[in-house]
Amino acid sequence: MKIAQVTPLYEAVPPKLYGGTERVVAHLTDALVDLGHEVTLFASADAQTRARLIPVRDQAIRLDPAPLKSDLAAHMTMLGEVLDRVDQFDVIHFHTDMIHFPLFRPYADRTITTLHGRLDLKDLPGVYERWSDFGLISISDDQRRPLPHANWKATVHHGIPGDQYVFSPRSEGYLAFLGRISPEKRPDRAIEIATKLGRPLKMAAKVDAADKIYWEETIRPMVEANPLIEFIGEIGDHQKSAFLGGAEALLFPIDWPEPFGLVMIEAMACGTPVVAFRCGSTPEIIEDGATGFLVDTMEQAVAAADRARLLDREAIRARFELRFSAAAMARRYLDVYGDLLARRPFAEAPLADVVTPLRPLEDRSFAAIA
Repeated sequence: MKIAQVTPLYEAVPPKLYGGTERVVAHLTDALVDLGHEVTLFASADAQTRARLIPVRDQAIRLDPAPLKSDLAAHMTMLGEVLDRVDQFDVIHFHTDMIHFPLFRPYADRTITTLHGRLDLKDLPGVYERWSDFGLISISDDQRRPLPHANWKATVHHGIPGDQYVFSPRSEGYLAFLGRISPEKRPDRAIEIATKLGRPLKMAAKVDAADKIYWEETIRPMVEANPLIEFIGEIGDHQKSAFLGGAEALLFPIDWPEPFGLVMIEAMACGTPVVAFRCGSTPEIIEDGATGFLVDTMEQAVAAADRARLLDREAIRARFELRFSAAAMARRYLDVYGDLLARRPFAEAPLADVVTPLRPLEDRSFAAIA
C-alpha cells in the first residue's frame, strides 16, 4: 500500500524533547514500513524516519531560533507539497486537525484524519459538519463526546515501540510526574500526593510560555519549599526509560478530558504502574488493579499511590505489549486503510481487490476490535 503521513510541523518527528502527536506519527510511520508498506512522510527536514521523507521546512517550528515565524505559512506550504503528489498515494493520512479540509475536498475519499487534541472548542462543530465527507479517527472513545455526530470511522489507541523503553523489574522508591506544567495536568496534586505519603517526587516537565505565570506563582514555590520534590525539567526519549522505570508509580492527576495521555503507556512499557484520575481517556488505558489504579478523589489517589508497588511489573509490561505496541497501532490503522480502499470505486482503488478489511464497519471503536 502507498501511504502518505502528514504531520504537524511544531516538533521534529520524533520530537527532540516534549511532544505527543509527532512522536506517534514517527512510531506509526516506521511500524508501517516494517510491515512492508511504501510510506512517505511529509515533515520538517530534521525528521528521523525509515520512510521516504519529503522535507517541507528546514526544522521544526518550536525549537527554531528564528524570532519571527508563521506556523500557518509553513503548514500551507506542506499541504501544497502533498497536493502536488496526491495521485501517488492510495491513502493520505493527515494528523493536522482540519486545516487540509478545503484544499483536499476533491480527494476526501482517499484521506483519513486522526484528531489528536481536545474537541470541546466552540468553533469545531461547524467545521466537522461542513466538511463531513472526511473520515475521522479518534484516539479514544471519550474524545468523541463533544462531536458525537462527526464522521467517525474508528478509534485507534496510540502505540509506541517497546524496544525503545527498557523494562525495569524494580523501582528506586520515588514517584514520578512527566508532562507539562499546566493547570489541567495538576502538578499540584502530584506534589500533594507525594507529600502526604512522605515519598520523593521527581518531576520531568516543560513549562510553555502560556503556563509561565502558573509555574512562577503556583508550582515553583511548592517545589522550592518541599525537600521531597525534585524538578528535573524537560527530558527527551533517551532519558525516559531510566526516569519512568525507576519510579514506584507514575502520577497522572489530570483535571481535564485528556484525549489519550501518551505518558501512561510509556510508563507501562517500563513496567511502572499508573495512578490516574478517572477523567477523559484514562479508563480506556488503565486497567484498574492491573496496570495501575483509577481514582476520583485525592484520598483515593494517596491510597493508590501507596499500594502501587504491590502490582506485578512484568504483567504491566505484558499488557503494554499486547495493547499499546507500535505494531498493534499500525495493524489497526491498516484495517482502517483497507476499509477506505474497499469503499472506493474499483478503478480508483487498484489495491481494493487485495486488501481485506477486518470488518466493513462504518465506525470501529477500539472496544469493537479488542
